[in-house]
Order: sequence, then structure tokens, then C-alpha cells
Amino acid sequence: MQRNILIAEDDARMRKLLHDYLKKEKFNIIEADNGKIALEKFKKMKINLIILDVMMPELDGYSVSKAIREISDVPIIMLTAKSEEYDKIAGFESGIDEYVTKPFSPKVLVARVKNLFQRIEGTLGKKEGIEYIDGLTINFLSHEVLINDEVVKLSPKEFDLLAYLVVNKGIALSRNTLLDNVWGYDYFGDLRTVDTHIKRLREKLKDKSYLITTVRGSGYKFEVKR
Repeated sequence: MQRNILIAEDDARMRKLLHDYLKKEKFNIIEADNGKIALEKFKKMKINLIILDVMMPELDGYSVSKAIREISDVPIIMLTAKSEEYDKIAGFESGIDEYVTKPFSPKVLVARVKNLFQRIEGTLGKKEGIEYIDGLTINFLSHEVLINDEVVKLSPKEFDLLAYLVVNKGIALSRNTLLDNVWGYDYFGDLRTVDTHIKRLREKLKDKSYLITTVRGSGYKFEVKR
């Protein structure tokens, strides 16, 4: 199966570096040197994953991510030299799935790309099938979530987070546990990443948001109250 990756980066040398590493892994690469072109190409072409720089001409990465999230749940990896907590939170709130800070190892980035594809193609929860919980349906095979038969649009990372909570329902899960098992042991983001994704997940679950409870001093728990 051909996987198309859009690299949106205004630095030509960085684009070539990413292009060469990903091409070796048999990915098909589409390039854009500014945010406006990236958005136009995304709307015209079948894109399976986006590597998105923050500081770009025309439209910055945050704006591009927000625009894409209005129409798609495609996985987005944000690539940036900014490493402050505020910048990371802004990235996740714009809808990205992964945050990679420059300088970085191209091999590690390729590993992150592969990991995202494995998750969205069904390795997480593959054996669990379908779960029905108080009007909420989670299909682990198709990665589809419904509330009273209406589809809930979740990003790949939001689905992974929900799936992990559901598989471990009734168990209090610390933020570190969620980071390790949903983002991966090599992820170096801070604990606020979990809080940001939980907040977005609750907003999308609307009147079913009560199923995700906060455990004071620990983390979160998926809890069905009888």
C-alpha cells in the first residue's frame, strides 16, 4: 500500500534530508515550501501523514494544522526549533499528533512516522473488536468511534488515548503511564501533553465526557458508573 507523506518545510536542505530518509523506507513524498502551498496540496491530493514545520511563509504550522483539522484527522507531526512548554501546548491544541524539536535524529523521526502508521492501521487494540459503552461505540478494527450512531471525528492520537483508557477501564492510569503506552517510551514530551489531549477528547465526546474521570493526584480513568 502506497503511503503519501507531505513535508511542509521552507528550508530546502531540511526538506531534502527528510525526503531522502523517508524515500529509503518506500514512502511517497510530496513537498511544500510554505504553509499556503501545503494546504492547497493537501486539499488536492491523497495525503496519509504530514510533517509540518512551524515557522513558514504565508501560513505558519499552527494555522495549517487548525485548517486541516477542520476537514481531516490525518496524522500530523510538527517539526520546530521552539521547545518552550507554551509552544508545545499550542501545537497540540492546533491538532497535531507528535511534536519533534530541532535538532533531531532523522532516524528517530522515521521511527515516529512508522509508529504512527502502525497505530492508525490497527495494531493498537486489534484483538479487542468492538466495545459498546452507554451509547458510545469504539471499533478497534476500523478506529471508528460513534455516539448514538453518529461518528465522532478523532485524530489518531486521540483514538489511541481513548482506546488505551477503554482497554484499561476501571484502572487509574498516571500521566506517565499514558505517555509511555500511547506516545511511546522514547517520547520526551511533558505531562501537559496528556492533559491537552484529554481535554480535546472530552470536548469531542460531549455528553459522554463523564466516562473519562480525573483521579486526583494521579491521572485519569475510564469509568462506567452503574
